Amino acid sequence: MPTAPSTTTDEAPPPAPPAPSPRGWTTLRPLVLRLHFYAGLLVAPFLLVAAVTGLLYAGSYQAEKLLYAHEMTVPVGDAELPLSAQVAAAREAHPEGTVTAVRPSPAPDATTRVLLSGVEGVGADHTLAVFVDPYTGKVRGALEQYGSSGALPLRTWISELHRNLHLGETGRLYSELAASWLWVVALGGLVLWFSRRRALRKVRGTGGRRRTLGLHGTVGAWAAAGFLFLSATGLTWSTYAGANIDELRTSLGQSTPSVATAAGGEHAGHDAAATTGGDAGHGVGLDKVLAAARAEGLGDPVEIVPPADASSAYVVKQIQRSWPTKQDSVAIDPATGQVTDVLRFADHPVLAKLTRWGIDLHSGALFGLVNQIALMLLALSLILLIVWGYRMWWQRGRGSAFGRPIPRGSWQQVPPYVLVPGLAAVAVVGYFVPLLGIPLACFVAVDVVLGEIAHRRGRRNAGSEAAAG
Repeated sequence: MPTAPSTTTDEAPPPAPPAPSPRGWTTLRPLVLRLHFYAGLLVAPFLLVAAVTGLLYAGSYQAEKLLYAHEMTVPVGDAELPLSAQVAAAREAHPEGTVTAVRPSPAPDATTRVLLSGVEGVGADHTLAVFVDPYTGKVRGALEQYGSSGALPLRTWISELHRNLHLGETGRLYSELAASWLWVVALGGLVLWFSRRRALRKVRGTGGRRRTLGLHGTVGAWAAAGFLFLSATGLTWSTYAGANIDELRTSLGQSTPSVATAAGGEHAGHDAAATTGGDAGHGVGLDKVLAAARAEGLGDPVEIVPPADASSAYVVKQIQRSWPTKQDSVAIDPATGQVTDVLRFADHPVLAKLTRWGIDLHSGALFGLVNQIALMLLALSLILLIVWGYRMWWQRGRGSAFGRPIPRGSWQQVPPYVLVPGLAAVAVVGYFVPLLGIPLACFVAVDVVLGEIAHRRGRRNAGSEAAAG
């Protein structure tokens, strides 16, 4: 009897079609995620210090007004004394040092500041500010002042803590490192957030790591623009990147000009005029110099810098950095009281204006209290993001251990037409921002070495298992 044909076959099923190779953002996301993870992990301590000290600095403006109210304010009187008489009162109380600048009372209830250099016990970059009642000539006190910002001891101490941790030029590397990497962390996080914005909507209200991720991503996205701004403006006065930026601005003819201190001279280079001072009563004297500056439209607040030497002029410049910015300046011949040069802020190059506004906005001066509150919110946001970032790393782990890092090798999935231009761009940026380029190169080198060690160890273990089998 014939047997029924078999319904089975010994043939193997056809192979599954190969999975399509990842393209576009799919190939880039693991690389961006790994960079964001390691940048946040390694640079976060520096960013945390910068955020905390920046938060303190933003609040120091109002604290300074309260702490030094006696020196800075006076009851409003009937008529102010001549400026020369106010300076004479300051010199009588503090005959030491040299008058380097005078800041006439900018408001009816404000004191006049007479700035002295070369005073024993005052730092090389500081001056002694003597506060004089413009109505009575009484000296109300003397405090150290730092630079052209007018910062007094409290704000100066916090500013130096934020800038260099009171470690001098070496300490400035910390703040430059933070500024160099802040934009990388912020931009990478923003890209990651947009790539999974739908998923973030779904996980709202859940607990654990997903909730932390949602908070981290949402706050980071809202604050990203502020972080990018703080990073860019912070780099403008950093040690290495700042020098490159200044060099670029100079090559483009965009450096900040200053008024010429010699008759018939062209506008000088970057802030060359206000570096030294001489006799505050030289030539026609302060009262006529101030009157000549007023006639040119220089309203309060102003600073008068005496001639540096016999061939130099007085320099009177506006020092209002809040909006609207007042930064006009004039040079006045000490022999005749005639204006020899005028420089308007409106005539400054575009990049010079943007740099001025950017620095003032970064430091909280441009829009006053509103500016300072915004900076404090940004600082608080950065602190929370760092805390949430470390918490997510912890939540990725098991038990009481941190989670494993993002796997290496993601760059191998990036197409060459994307990878090569990307590496070239990173090299250019790293050259101009060395505290981004050098740590990144070191990280890549260490990562490659560790990857090679792990690869060889894996092959050795595989060989041992094969031999044992």
